[in-house]
Amino acid sequence: MKWEDLQTSENIEDRRGEEGGYGGGPSVGGGGIGLGTMVVLGLIGWALGINPAVLIGGAEMLSKMHGERGQIAQQEERPHQTSKPTDQMGLFVSKILGSNEDVWAAVLPEQKGISFKAPRLVLFDGETTSRCGQAQSAMGPFYCPLDQRIYLDTSFFRDMKQRYGGGGDFAYAYVISHEMGHHIENLLGILPKVQRAQARAGSRAEANALSVRVELMADCLAGVWAKNGDARSHFLEEGDIQKAVASAQAIGDDRLQKASRGYVVPDSFTHGSSAQRTEWLMRGLKSGRIDACDTFGR
Repeated sequence: MKWEDLQTSENIEDRRGEEGGYGGGPSVGGGGIGLGTMVVLGLIGWALGINPAVLIGGAEMLSKMHGERGQIAQQEERPHQTSKPTDQMGLFVSKILGSNEDVWAAVLPEQKGISFKAPRLVLFDGETTSRCGQAQSAMGPFYCPLDQRIYLDTSFFRDMKQRYGGGGDFAYAYVISHEMGHHIENLLGILPKVQRAQARAGSRAEANALSVRVELMADCLAGVWAKNGDARSHFLEEGDIQKAVASAQAIGDDRLQKASRGYVVPDSFTHGSSAQRTEWLMRGLKSGRIDACDTFGR
């Protein structure tokens, strides 16, 4: 991927090197993920070394917020000393974010008649604070609708390469663009609707199915960015798409569950199977259209 000439984003907070904020981890109960889910995720995390429930996206945050929105929003976040990144990885993240901003500032008004408001992206080491609760590296990247920020510990990219055989600049760009996809969902009003639907869900399986639709749509929107971004900046190189597809396949719920416990429980999926994630990423890449990403209407 040729990313060096892309526009640099100004919407980055580099908190790397800071000490953590509030302390504590994800809550159990009271709107957070349940004890049974924690056990399952613990098993997968033990096997793979990372919590797969939020490998690419904020599934845990999404389920947590509908019960804790008011409480979390009232938390007083301590001030952070932030700076612009100057290292190569920080610059890469900034340029991928900048490309996303350029694309969505044009595509969202053109295709949906909605103005684009850029989120901020927070780089951190280990843990930091967010309006959705404590951000920890083991959770993977996620988007918090309450403060409209993307949280990313770039050590996740190392894990992608070493543990999953994904890796590569365009695969990392896919991760960042997936989280931007959640922001687009928020601007479209989809995330609040899903939160309300999850609160009314009659079972965990029903709530999980809604989460899968949210995540697959974000995969597709990452593809929409890539299609439109490449048309503008010609950054794709041979093999880039294959690397992104390999990453999407590697983090499907079915492959993660099979690797951790030897069998698959589809009702417990929160992000979608390998085949689903690949299918929706490619839908966005082929069409470049938001309407092609309607996972709720299919």
